[in-house]
Amino acid sequence: YFDGKDALLSSLSILFDEKYEELWPGIPVEMDSLEKLAYLTRELFGFIEDTVSLELLARLFSTQLTTKGEKHLLSRDRTYFKLLHQVVRQGLERRELRGDLTANEIINDYAMFEHGLMYDWCLADGGYSLARYAERTMPMFLSSYRMN
Repeated sequence: YFDGKDALLSSLSILFDEKYEELWPGIPVEMDSLEKLAYLTRELFGFIEDTVSLELLARLFSTQLTTKGEKHLLSRDRTYFKLLHQVVRQGLERRELRGDLTANEIINDYAMFEHGLMYDWCLADGGYSLARYAERTMPMFLSSYRMN
């Protein structure tokens, strides 16, 4: 039961965060930060393809664009952003990531790219595999953040 459409749609963010919490303990410690980010994206996108209605995801994006209230996808209180911060901070400490960008800049760029992939998938009516597309494009995007 949901109090309304917004409550139902915001539950998607919770569902995504629960999936991240499920995935997190299984990530090998030796995996570098960019591999961790690519893994999390690929796994979440596979989960979305298998379990989330394309129409529901599209409505989530639509309401996030028009809402005057809380934008659930961008809430920094989400597990999503906490995990991203942990991965990126560790990558900066290990000198895996460029030092000329802050953790927040990298996180914002990553979230924007990830949201853009989901948005485009919705626009294309799910006409391709979101997980496979992310598996191909995310490493190209993330490589620009690797320490040379």
